[in-house]
Amino acid sequence: MAKSAYYEPGTNGVERLPTAMTMFHASPLLMRSPHWHAQVEVNFIVRGWAHYKMSGHEVKFRQGELAMFWGGLPHYLDDASEDLIYAGGHLPLVHFFRLRLPTDVQSRLMQGATLVTSDTDAADPVNFARWNQYARSGDPMRAGVAVNELLLRIERIRFGAYSLLSGDSASSGAPGMDHQTSPIVVRICDYIADNFREDIDSADIACAADIHPKYAMNVFKKSTGMTINEYVNLLRLSYAQALLMLDDANVLHVAMESGFGSLSAFNKSFRKIAGMSPSDFRRDVRGHPSMTGNERAPRELSHQ
Repeated sequence: MAKSAYYEPGTNGVERLPTAMTMFHASPLLMRSPHWHAQVEVNFIVRGWAHYKMSGHEVKFRQGELAMFWGGLPHYLDDASEDLIYAGGHLPLVHFFRLRLPTDVQSRLMQGATLVTSDTDAADPVNFARWNQYARSGDPMRAGVAVNELLLRIERIRFGAYSLLSGDSASSGAPGMDHQTSPIVVRICDYIADNFREDIDSADIACAADIHPKYAMNVFKKSTGMTINEYVNLLRLSYAQALLMLDDANVLHVAMESGFGSLSAFNKSFRKIAGMSPSDFRRDVRGHPSMTGNERAPRELSHQ
């Protein structure tokens, strides 16, 4: 499908808010290149269809399907129907690891698999629209209800049929999480969420979680497929990705503001996930034509 405008990482979008629970209900723009964010993404296709290129595989979500994937691996919406409307949310790991899902689902999602289920019903379009309204209402109680109801809806996936689609990046034999490690991962994620822009290391994080550093590293790696340092860097990179969109963005300033101790460390980490330097990313973004008033922009959909 041809569209004249494309999604770009926003300075106040999901990339800028790597530890926030955000929701959406919109007609989205296509993406011209992959992006990443440090949350698990939930998509419910209200109308039409969406085609994503994931890390290691491609997948098409159709009307009435509910899907979930880890946004920390580069991915992008490269094709969609003209009438596409999708709804959902971005779950920080601190919420994701509170979910009561089968351990193979959590571990495989973290390693790049995509969960898709057609076991949905007529209540889902209504609920997703309401959750988005509540989350954006400015009322903390309504927002809390929206988060809790969405998490319960995700947990209900385990009672129906679902598929886990994967490429080379996902392993069906990956170790999972158990009831003892889940609270530990939640404590680790809580501390990182509050401090990822500061000069923290595994010892600081383990101390805050009240466990031995070696045990903290082992538990986190087993549960997420990442080291603690890799996760901290991912949050910093997601935040930096949004800062680089600013017209006056200075790469050194972005590196420091995002929590990297040096420009060389920032360049190395950014190139590893983006496949290019921060300077090239910024130049590439600025080289894209600006949207005009006639171009289709993403819009939130309201329901009375």
